[in-house]
Amino acid sequence: MSNVGLVALACGLIIGLGANGACIGIGIMGGKFIEAAARQPELMNSLQTKMFLLAGLIDAAFLIGVGLAMMFTFANPFSG
Repeated sequence: MSNVGLVALACGLIIGLGANGACIGIGIMGGKFIEAAARQPELMNSLQTKMFLLAGLIDAAFLIGVGLAMMFTFANPFSG
């Protein structure tokens, strides 16, 4: 397998595993938010603010991985 094939495989793994981790993380966080809001409804507003902030940070980490994968795909430093 050539370097181009290995880079394509690595980019697929970066995007796939990053998306998988982000989805699992947001799912767990959303479940814990629902549990906390059901236990203490008076804290729902502050918890919701923190949940959306963390969801943005989780998505940002995934999008950084996608950006790196696209860099390796289109401006490959390992080819030629």
